Formats: sequence, structure tokens, C-alpha cells
Amino acid sequence: MRHHERPVEPGWRFRLHEIVFEADTAAGRLFDVLLLTAIVASVAAVMFESVPPIRARHGAVLLGVEWGFTLLFTVEYLVRLASVRYPSRYALSFFGVVDLLAIVPTYLSLLLPGSQALLVVRVLRMIRVFRVLKLGHYLAGGEEIAQALRASRPKVVVFLASVVSIAVVMGALLYLIEGEANGFTSIPRGVYWAIVTMTTVGYGDISPGTVPGQIVAAVLMIAGYAIIAVPTGIVSVAIAQRAANPVSTQACLACSAEGHDVDAAFCKYCGESLAPGREPPPATGNRESSAAAG
Repeated sequence: MRHHERPVEPGWRFRLHEIVFEADTAAGRLFDVLLLTAIVASVAAVMFESVPPIRARHGAVLLGVEWGFTLLFTVEYLVRLASVRYPSRYALSFFGVVDLLAIVPTYLSLLLPGSQALLVVRVLRMIRVFRVLKLGHYLAGGEEIAQALRASRPKVVVFLASVVSIAVVMGALLYLIEGEANGFTSIPRGVYWAIVTMTTVGYGDISPGTVPGQIVAAVLMIAGYAIIAVPTGIVSVAIAQRAANPVSTQACLACSAEGHDVDAAFCKYCGESLAPGREPPPATGNRESSAAAG
């Protein structure tokens, strides 16, 4: 006999989740706008603190501001943990890790002075602006690129292995041709020159001085243009072959995961309902048989 669960009425966790994770309500949008403003202000404070003249005159004030934002983000992080059914899933998610890294450097600076400069990682939290402004089509574009990169991974790995092989061979060749007299003091040094040359950066700190070396360098420079174009073509073809489904801005109440389809009723990562009061997905045959046996 199929067991029907009673609909779950929205409780405090759901209301808190709507404010902290969603932007569908006035309170949720206000919370996210204030949060993004605080993130921008905190990153600006860290950047100003790194300027010696400003640090000399306003160091104490900036330090107080930095601690104030850290305490604010700490409370926000704890609230996010409390607003989901499974806090560990949120803590191990991308945004969960970023939110944690946004507060750790300040506390770490008590043991390692200077580590508070790592607080610029807070700028990664600005990604939330896509949900705040309801730019769902940008999320769909990001999902499409992510799928294309995953599909292109084998080709990209082969391509990078080929590039590394070319760099090693060319570096060793220039080491034999030029030698220490022209700055190629070792094969690793030659490999460094080959990588810099292939990427068309050309710092100029090392350059061949002999005609054979310059011929090899010219060939490698021309090949660099083709090498750069290869990964772009691979990913572009994968993007053209994959049409991503529209992505909503809904966050799961249980694990805080995002990136669901616009018509999704349940989380595709943990199976929980995306709205309170909905029945969970029907159990599998194994689970039903186990329940019947029990």
C-alpha cells in the first residue's frame, strides 16, 4: 500500500530560506542587494588597506571596518547553514566554500599577519548578482559553457599534452643551439622560453642570438597562433552541438543547490521538493519492497 506523506506547512526554515537564498520576494531582494553592497564595500576596504599611504593614515579605521564586515558575513554564513535542512551539503557546495573563504582570512590574520589580503576572494560572491537581478538567461549561458567544457575535456587534455611536448622539444633544441652564452642555461629555462614564445607573450628576457636559433623561434611563433586557435575551436563546436535547457534561479531548501530547470518540481541533486507542501518523488521498487518487508 502506497504511503502518502502529509504536506509540510512552510515553517521558519522555509521563510528564512526565502529571504537568504531566493530573490522572488521583496525581503529576499532587499537582503541580496544589501549583501552585494556589503561585499563591494568590504573588497574596496581591503584594496584601500593595501595602499601604503592610505594604510598609514587610516589603517586603524580600515581594520575596524574589515572586522565589522567579517563579523557580519560570519553571522550571514551561520544563518545560511540554519536555513537549509542539510547544512553539510551547503557547506561543501561552491557557494558554501566561497562564503567560508570570505571570512576565514580575517581570523587567520590573528595567527598569520598579512593573510587578510586574501579577503579579495569575497568578490567571487558577486556571482549572486545573476540571481538577484533575475538574469536567468545568463545562468543558462553559463550552464551551456560548462557542459561544452565537460564534453571537450578529452580533446583539451590531448591538446595540452601536445603543447607540453612541443615546449619540451623546442626548449631542449634551443638549449643545444644557443647554450649558456645566450641565456639558455638549462633545458627547463629553454622550456620556459618556448612556452612564453608559443603564447605570443615574448617577455624578451631570453632570446636566441644565432641564426639557427632565430629560425626555430620564428617557426614556433607562427605555430603559436595556430596553437591558441585550437582550444577555441574545440569548445565552440561543443557549444554549437549542445543546447542547454533554460535554468531557473530557484535554490533547493535542503541542499541550497541551484541550476534547476524552470519546470523542475524537485531538486535534481538531492531529490527534495523545491516547494513546501509537495509530495516527494515516488520511492524506487527496492525501497518499496524493503518497506513492505519491514
